[in-house]
Amino acid sequence: MTLFSAATVRRLLANNTSSPSNFLHYARRHLSSTTPVSNFDKLGCIGLGLMGHGIAQTAAMAAAKENIHSSIIAFESDQKFLDSGLDRIQKSVDKLVSKEKLTSSQADALMGKITFTTDRDALNDTDLIVEAIIENMDLKKQLYSDLGQQCKPETVFASNTSSLSITQMAEASGRPDKFVGIHFFNPVQIMKLVEVIKTEYTDPTVFDNTVKWVDQIGKVAVKCGDTPGFIVNRLLVPNLIQAMLMLERGDATTHDIDISMQLGAGNPMGPLHLADYVGLDTCLFIMQGWVNDFPEERAFVVPEMLKDKVAKGELGRKSGKGFYEWNGDRRGDPVE
Repeated sequence: MTLFSAATVRRLLANNTSSPSNFLHYARRHLSSTTPVSNFDKLGCIGLGLMGHGIAQTAAMAAAKENIHSSIIAFESDQKFLDSGLDRIQKSVDKLVSKEKLTSSQADALMGKITFTTDRDALNDTDLIVEAIIENMDLKKQLYSDLGQQCKPETVFASNTSSLSITQMAEASGRPDKFVGIHFFNPVQIMKLVEVIKTEYTDPTVFDNTVKWVDQIGKVAVKCGDTPGFIVNRLLVPNLIQAMLMLERGDATTHDIDISMQLGAGNPMGPLHLADYVGLDTCLFIMQGWVNDFPEERAFVVPEMLKDKVAKGELGRKSGKGFYEWNGDRRGDPVE
C-alpha cells in the first residue's frame, strides 16, 4: 500500500491544482488497491500529432514483435486529428514495408494492435497512458484531473512534455504516486533516447516499471528528477541562448559561432543552426516559461533578438527564415 506523509497530504491540499474533493476521491479509491501493476499490458496514447503518432507506432511495433501489449488505445478528441494521426502512422509503416524493413504481415500485425478512437472512456482500463497533447499546462492539468477520476486506480499516467512541470500535473491528477514524465525525442521512430522523470511523489515501483517499459519498446532510458528541461533541454536550451546573446552583443557572426562549435566541439551542427531547426518560437516558449517560473535562475534569460525574430514570424526552418535562410529543409546563408 502506498501511504502519503502528512507533509505530502498538506502540500496536495494546499496546492490550488488539487482540490480536497479530488484528493479524497483519490484516497477512497486507492487505499485498498494501490499495488502498481507489474507490466503495462494495455497502453493508452493521448494525442496523435508529431510526437504522439510516433509513440503509438513505436509501442505497436514492439507489441507486434514482442507481444508486450495486448492492445494500444490511440485517442484524439477530434475525428479530424484522429484521422490525421492514423494516416501518419500508416504512411510511416508503408514506407518501412517499401524499404523491406517490415513485411506486409508484420505491418498488418502492427496496425492491428492499435485501436483508434474519439471515445475517452476507452482509456478507462488501460495500464499506462502516455499523453502528448499541446504544451499548455492548463489543458494538461484539466485532462489529468478528468483522467484521475475516470481511469481505474492502477492506471499510471505519463506526460511527454519537454519543458513543463511533471509535479504540477501529478498534483492535478489526484494520483501523484502513479505519475511520471516520459520525454521522447523527435522523430520518435528513430531517436533512441527517452528521459524518464520522477517527482517526490512517484512510487519507486511505478518508476522502475516505466523505465523497464521504455527498454521493452527498444529505447534507451535515462532517469531524471523534475528539474526544468530535464537533462537534454536543461543543458541544450541555455547553450542555444548563449549563442544568441553572443550574436546580439556582436561578439561573433552567425557563421563563426556555428562553425566554431562544429569544428571545435565536435557538434554535428552549430547552436544557431540547431535553434532554427528546432524552431525559434519553441526556443522562446521554453525559455520564457523557465524565466517566469524560476526568476532567480541566472542561466534563464530571453535575448531581445529572439523575441524580435519570433514577433516578425522569423521562426527558422519552419517559416523559411531565422538565423539562416531556408528552402524547405535545406539551409541557406546566414541572415545578415
